[in-house]
Amino acid sequence: MFTSSLARGIILAVPLVSTIALAQSAAPLPQTASPAAASPSGPAAPSAETQAAVDQRIKMLQTQLGITEAEMPLWSAFAQAMRENAAATDALFTQRAGAVTTMNATENMHSYAQIARAYADNTERLATAFDSLYASLSDTQKQAADTLFRQQASASPQTRARR
Repeated sequence: MFTSSLARGIILAVPLVSTIALAQSAAPLPQTASPAAASPSGPAAPSAETQAAVDQRIKMLQTQLGITEAEMPLWSAFAQAMRENAAATDALFTQRAGAVTTMNATENMHSYAQIARAYADNTERLATAFDSLYASLSDTQKQAADTLFRQQASASPQTRARR
């Protein structure tokens, strides 16, 4: 499913790209969607495909950054933020898929603004979780993180959308 693939690609890119790039590559959502409104108790669990992709991304980043046992509590908070963002985003794309055929042009415009806000909020939560983790990293780990983030930021938009 296109929206599932697009959502997964965007979710995986969240920790390594700017909010602007995310908003530009995102499909619009229905006007009534919001991360908090996905369900009364918060976002539903993401699809199995999305969850597997997020877990794979988390493991890959953990390895690339050389996260130590002492850093695991902060890493876990960062990983949880990634999972929560994935759940919220997946719920929004699922909701959009059910409404897209009846949306008019203004609803599409408003939904685009809404998804941009959702990505900004998700990215802010992720950045806050990463702040504490980054502060705890060794200089070598910080250099690895800096390099990863720079490489991701300089990747072409098409490459980012596929990740």
